[in-house]
Amino acid sequence: MDMIDKIGVIGAGQMGSGIAQVGAAHGHDVVFLDISQERVDAGIAMISTQTEKLVSKGRMTADERDALLGRIKGTVDYADFADSDLVIEAATENEEIKRTIFKTLVPHLKPDAIIATNTSSISITRLAATTDRPEQFIGMHFMNPVPVMKLVEIIRGIATSDATYQVINRLSGDLGKTTAVAEDFPAFIVNRILLPMINEAVYTLYEGVGSVEGIDTAMKLGANHPMGPLELADFIGLDTCLSIMNVLYDGLADSKYRPCPLLVKYVEAGWLGRKAGRGFYDYSGDTPVPTR
Repeated sequence: MDMIDKIGVIGAGQMGSGIAQVGAAHGHDVVFLDISQERVDAGIAMISTQTEKLVSKGRMTADERDALLGRIKGTVDYADFADSDLVIEAATENEEIKRTIFKTLVPHLKPDAIIATNTSSISITRLAATTDRPEQFIGMHFMNPVPVMKLVEIIRGIATSDATYQVINRLSGDLGKTTAVAEDFPAFIVNRILLPMINEAVYTLYEGVGSVEGIDTAMKLGANHPMGPLELADFIGLDTCLSIMNVLYDGLADSKYRPCPLLVKYVEAGWLGRKAGRGFYDYSGDTPVPTR
């Protein structure tokens, strides 16, 4: 396959919605699937809200927004991927869930369709092996928020063909993204560097070296980071941070990747960050307040 026209997206959360929005914004018809109509509707509502903001800021016309939304079809039926050239899986960062999705998806695809996963840490080779087309399987890791962030990490599994890589690399450019090619090792490039930094920030809090506010202020003003590491952890989701640290710890067997016990405790408490209303900050008021 030389060109990607129709794109499927699995997962109507923040990442999947962003991928669907970017695909539709660049002229692709998008089929957008989740496990319930309520989730699909919530994902489309998220895209509608984001594009409305662009219209209000003059970055998009109302006609362009309407055309973009018109290119997105929500569904709960995998059969609607029958004519997709590429299906991008953007479900939760859980290997068993992803394996189940691929087994369900494969019977509905045309023979030359490509499968991409937006996983931020899981082995591409291992996920590809659950499909009937490991040579047409690739990692396409978008950054959050997808419409704003310019990077896509491309990760080839051991069986990924050159042709598949070339098509996905070209598509990423067509979507306005810059690519970085990563080897298929746990957490790839960005999260191999970023998540241990966040984990170390949590250890710094756990050991009483600094407060939430002190740590974030220090890294914003001392290292010129746009967000402090604990603020960023809340934005990513503490469950996702923990999941990636566990992939690093299990996959590389190095104690430096051991998740901080405080991170584990927050996740056990359901304090998952912004999406839960509470993490290292409490988001119930007008201004986030540190919880520690």
